[in-house]
Amino acid sequence: MNPLLADWKTPFGIPPFQSINDADFAPAFEEAFAKGRAAVNAIVANTVKPTFANTIAEMERADALLEKIGGLFFNLTGTDSTDALEALERDLSPKFAAYSAETLMNANLFARVQAVVDSGEKLDTEQARVLTLYHRMFVRAGARLKGAKKDRLKAIMERLASLGTAFSQNVLADERDWSLDLSKFDLAGLPDDVIASTAEAAKERGKTGNCLTLSRSIVVPFLQFSPRRDLREVAFKAWVARGANGGESDNASTVTETLALRQERAELLGYDNFAQFRLEPEMARTPNAVRNMLMTVWEPAKAQALVDEAILSQRMHADGINGDLEPWDWRYYSEARRKQEFDLDETVLKPYFQLENMIDASFDCATKLFGLSFHPIEIPLYHPDARAWEVRKGDRHIGVFIGDYYARSSKRSGAWCSRFRAQSKLDGEVRPIVTNVCNFAKAPIGQPNLLTYEDARTLFHEFGHALHSLLSDVTHAYISGTNTATDFVELPSQLYEHWLSEKPVLEKFALHAETGQPMPAGLLKKLLAAENYDQGFNTVEYLSSALVDLNFHTSAKTADPMASQDAILNVLGMPKAVKMRHGTPHFQHVFSGDGYASAYYSY
Repeated sequence: MNPLLADWKTPFGIPPFQSINDADFAPAFEEAFAKGRAAVNAIVANTVKPTFANTIAEMERADALLEKIGGLFFNLTGTDSTDALEALERDLSPKFAAYSAETLMNANLFARVQAVVDSGEKLDTEQARVLTLYHRMFVRAGARLKGAKKDRLKAIMERLASLGTAFSQNVLADERDWSLDLSKFDLAGLPDDVIASTAEAAKERGKTGNCLTLSRSIVVPFLQFSPRRDLREVAFKAWVARGANGGESDNASTVTETLALRQERAELLGYDNFAQFRLEPEMARTPNAVRNMLMTVWEPAKAQALVDEAILSQRMHADGINGDLEPWDWRYYSEARRKQEFDLDETVLKPYFQLENMIDASFDCATKLFGLSFHPIEIPLYHPDARAWEVRKGDRHIGVFIGDYYARSSKRSGAWCSRFRAQSKLDGEVRPIVTNVCNFAKAPIGQPNLLTYEDARTLFHEFGHALHSLLSDVTHAYISGTNTATDFVELPSQLYEHWLSEKPVLEKFALHAETGQPMPAGLLKKLLAAENYDQGFNTVEYLSSALVDLNFHTSAKTADPMASQDAILNVLGMPKAVKMRHGTPHFQHVFSGDGYASAYYSY
């Protein structure tokens, strides 16, 4: 039997990774689609008056198998992809879109949903919310469209799904294919842990010696510490060129078509532009509200960045380098400035942020705040680097947490929270299986894995998302965990990340990797004093991405996205030495799907 179609008699229902092959997915998805369609047909054929129980609740049950298999598959394509999985993902994307359109544009099914809305059936608070969201989902998916408009929207959604998959796979291909071998001479000035990370990166790619990759946890420290301006330039240009290298992995045409189809989709549904459509259900509601908020911050952030740019330029000129400060210079001279002004040396600070201790710190905060405890589970997972914990509250099982922390060539870049299974209580208690994925540089065997302070903050941030799902306690999976408004979903994680900077947390867990001693009070004071250092740069690179995203999706037509990006940045007065955090060709939040399209501001 196909293991994907069997009951998983594993601890806590964790997927039986060791029994699953890539070839199992295609037939399992076909079975899941068939079961979903049969379930929808049964709902439509029901002659009993539509009720919440026989319509909405049954719809949630209809996709149970598809959710089970999809939760596994799409986590694997993001964390440990193979050529076979990527090929299947390209094949599946339009099929998922077609299945969704077939369901949500089913006139008879929507008639039943509308009948439940109109019936005045007495519902509890959660049921009423779920009904409202289901009805809105149908309307926004085009349930009220007819004829040619309905057919066109179906075609658009299938094509957008294919484009999103192609976009993310192109970025992963560029990240996977690029590396730069480093000689001993090239390693001069790099801290020992960064050198060790480049050695491990070379080993992971089947090489000897050291190599630089486009993993953020390797390329950023290189830009921060390498005195080799020529190599910094090569590395930075490769980093920002992901998805823009020409050839099969170039995303220019993908972005152009995506924006055009999103605009057409919005117009079919009665909106002026995609941002207006996308933001209507969010807390911000309108593009103007978002733009006003962002611009309130943009001007003072830009002013500070320009002041800092002038200071860093002076430092560079003092080194005998003429000309303008370039984006590949900023982190190097900013680190030198921080060391001078705050007497804070990253090489002295980093040994206090061991990965294991930071995981323990994030758990300890959850214990104190929510009464949770974390117990390692010894079970094979999808990759040897991934590990799992059972989460309990007293004797009660809360869920399973999986941590996957190290960068590798089969994993897409960035950091995120996902889940293999959502929490629900519709047919008995189902507890979630949640995963955090990061891309920290892996140290050689026997050496501690050290994080930067920002890495540790990222770990806390993603764990905040995990807690959002783990602590969910609702009946319907449709609203469980992080299934919220996009501009709310980041709030719990952003709140949680601030626990890292609390003195009791740092005093207990910021222990030196060699001595085991806590961070000295003087160093801790310097760290906290410098916590807001370089915020002009950080805010400008983030806000520029959010503003470009918003402008893309409020424009009726964008024939040349890269030219439009440059024009938007020119109007904003983007400082020359700062680049967008996510340039358009690799802006996966926005173009790998529409989850954050028009809504990157929510960060």
